[in-house]
Amino acid sequence: MQAIDEVLAHLDRESISVLPTPFYKLETLSELLERNIYIKRDDLTGFAFGGNKTRKFDFLVPHAIAQGCDTIIGIGANQSNFCRILSAVGAKFGLSVHLILNGSEPENPTGNLLLDHLFGATVHHIETTDPEERMEKALEVRKNLEYNGKKVYFLPPGGSTTIGALGYIAGWGELMDDFERLNLRVDKVFHASSSAGTQAGLVAGQAISGWSGKIIGISVDVPQPELEKNVYDLSLSVGNFLNVQISRDLVTVDDRYIGKGYGKRTDAAEEAIELFARNEGILLDHVYSGKAASGLIDYCRSGKIAPDENVVFLHTGGNIELFE
Repeated sequence: MQAIDEVLAHLDRESISVLPTPFYKLETLSELLERNIYIKRDDLTGFAFGGNKTRKFDFLVPHAIAQGCDTIIGIGANQSNFCRILSAVGAKFGLSVHLILNGSEPENPTGNLLLDHLFGATVHHIETTDPEERMEKALEVRKNLEYNGKKVYFLPPGGSTTIGALGYIAGWGELMDDFERLNLRVDKVFHASSSAGTQAGLVAGQAISGWSGKIIGISVDVPQPELEKNVYDLSLSVGNFLNVQISRDLVTVDDRYIGKGYGKRTDAAEEAIELFARNEGILLDHVYSGKAASGLIDYCRSGKIAPDENVVFLHTGGNIELFE
């Protein structure tokens, strides 16, 4: 989309993601749920098994390099998709990667953690679920690295910074191009939301484009009021960086599909994973995309999506969780 291209034109950007990602109608699921459902396949961004985080690193990597950084710190859980992509970015660009992961060190790493090691990241395990304790450990690692002469680029969970969120402003422009190519009026876009970066970028993109529909972030762990505040605050920071006005009305989060917490399986997500696999050949995960899809399915069945509406499911990836 030209308006978004113009806003981002002056910024340094790498081509880590393989773009554009596919966009098409889910014919079988649309018939099954009696609604018009389209999908944006950001699980197919191509780099290190793909997912939404590659779009963030399209902007984060040149920003880190421009500051002369030789080391990046990432924070997450043992099976963090973000940390998997970060580890691969470090390998590709010759940057040392240190990961602070909450969770016990397993004897035989699997899934994302297996790939972190394969890409050569240094992993620091911390046995806590307290984000403050994890952050204290990350800051300690940063201090030690800087003491030893390293120039550190420090990233919060999910890479959810002002620079990282730019990836989904660009992603939103790509979606607008998809809509235009198919001459499609879209009413709602659904996606998994957690650390706020993806949704903040989408919201800023909507503000730039003037699109009149609704972006619905299905929270996978954070209560609605807290996540809406996080998304709005980050989108405001992005708006200030780009001189774009952001309205609070653009931020919508639904937290009814979390279940018992982050990474805890739900019956609704299990059904969504099976429906997508057996009807469309598309793989979802239990942590993110499965819960987001369960929200979309419930909206269809409950009538919150009308039969004449067109809706989009933004698949943010995370499929490796199926192999943990």
